[in-house]
Amino acid sequence: MTVDEPTTTTGQPFPAPATTDDPTWWRSAVVYQIYPRSFADADSDGTGDVAGMIEKLPYLHQLGVDAVWVSPWYPSPLADGGYDVADYTDISPDFGTLDQADEFVARAHALGIRVLIDLVPNHCSDAHPMFQAALAAGPGSPERDLFVFRDGRGEDGSEPPTNWLAVFGGSAWERVTEPDGTPGQWYLHLFAPEQPDWNWDNPKVFAFFESVIRFWFDRGIDGFRIDVADSMKVDPTFPDMPVDPATGLATREKYVGSPIFDRHDIGEIHAHWRSIADEYQAKGMGTKTFVSEAYLTPASRLVQYVRPGHLQTTFNFDALLCEWGAASQRNVIDLTIAAHAEVGAPPTWVLANHDVPRVVTRYGRPRSGMRFTPEGVHPDDLMLSWNDLVGTPIDLELGRRRARAAALLELALPGGAYVYQGDELALEEVEDLPEEALQDPVWLRSEHTVRGRDGCRVPIPWSGDRPPYGFGTATPWLPQPSHWGPLTAQAQDGVPGSHLELYRAALGVRGQHPALGDGTLRWVDSGPEVLHFSRGQGFECLVNFGEAPVELPAGAQVLVASGDVTSGVLDTDTAVWLQV
Repeated sequence: MTVDEPTTTTGQPFPAPATTDDPTWWRSAVVYQIYPRSFADADSDGTGDVAGMIEKLPYLHQLGVDAVWVSPWYPSPLADGGYDVADYTDISPDFGTLDQADEFVARAHALGIRVLIDLVPNHCSDAHPMFQAALAAGPGSPERDLFVFRDGRGEDGSEPPTNWLAVFGGSAWERVTEPDGTPGQWYLHLFAPEQPDWNWDNPKVFAFFESVIRFWFDRGIDGFRIDVADSMKVDPTFPDMPVDPATGLATREKYVGSPIFDRHDIGEIHAHWRSIADEYQAKGMGTKTFVSEAYLTPASRLVQYVRPGHLQTTFNFDALLCEWGAASQRNVIDLTIAAHAEVGAPPTWVLANHDVPRVVTRYGRPRSGMRFTPEGVHPDDLMLSWNDLVGTPIDLELGRRRARAAALLELALPGGAYVYQGDELALEEVEDLPEEALQDPVWLRSEHTVRGRDGCRVPIPWSGDRPPYGFGTATPWLPQPSHWGPLTAQAQDGVPGSHLELYRAALGVRGQHPALGDGTLRWVDSGPEVLHFSRGQGFECLVNFGEAPVELPAGAQVLVASGDVTSGVLDTDTAVWLQV
């Protein structure tokens, strides 16, 4: 048999990509996440900015993505990396100006790249003027009713209203000092104390966020990624949560019936936002879309957020949480596709983001994630966290080989996909940041026992052989490793077999091949340790999870491969796209 050499170009004989006015673009889009602080620093103050994002748009265009998602670029005290928003209709002075944001959107559109930005509707910053007004107005005021204030329990009100725990540690309630100087009410914060929760039972909050959405739609953005889309609504009776017998504390699990997550009435908020997007589309102002961030499993529970008349897409975190293994991966794929088909929504596939350890590091550990059965997460793994894996050995060479194969698997599956900045460069998690450099609230709220998410947020290396690697000229806000020189975009540019060129080749083929993007797949039986599927139009994808090499189909043309397949076999932890 003969197998063609892997291609590293996009010159395949397929129809041209869909135009940028395609109203269903979101069903197939590959979206690149920009974390602004760490992407590119044009003014050389150590912090990434919008001007740097503009400078790197040609890079993203050459990479071949369809859209970008920009993590919060709003004014913020940065108690939670920008997810504590002080003004929803402006740009942080650290990042630039509204005029620069407009320029970024316009230049991205000129290159055929859509722009999504973060919407943070569960909470704001305690520096937000509306929360400051609530503190000053006192109990029972209309200003306080915009947030979730309650009297404390006990004779003197010194106990929190409920036993709810915050995601970042500690109680989900914070007591305030009233304007007269006395200890007063408590306000709810499901995350950090600097992030007070909005009261979504107040129609004025509904109206406020509608104005925010319209503000950005009117400026030309194409949609929003909704932070913690499964929050916002709480049980109005404020019941205590079950107590975990192992800790004696309330559970943090997002169980069915939770008083703080995945409430049945969240759908009315999402449906209203969808109606706004549909209104803009009806007026010929472009297709506006929403993607939900909700860590919910199983997939049948998650897809309720994308049923007809609600949000268009949702992150598929089962794919991100899944271990590197043939059975678990196939189970996640089957569960995801079946659940989304029930509601007519496209799946999405996610390997990483700004909240989880980088994929190279995860896949290089002996334990790479959760096990999945045909029913969902293995019961013994439901409580597994990334922090449980810290300190276990890491084989970065293995992690990079698997990450390459995972990228081809992700991009071959039906639906859309997300790429976190730097994953196309094969960056690993930076786990040895000095303690004095750590800024994640998880580090503070855990009393310095959990290092948090800073390790995946280290600024991107663009060029050169030493920090700051072309990120800017000043010392970056988080220190970069001294060994990242071979991983810079410049070092990998045009180098056959580099991680960057693999992504470019795969995205090039994906953008041209009629079988890829939205659609379905058909499994091909090639043994228990091989995932082999067809997408139609002669396209097939194989991923070898086993130790034994697998022979490729005779006469197949290799479109893209994550490793060397010139001998006609697929080695372990390797993926290939074929035209048969």
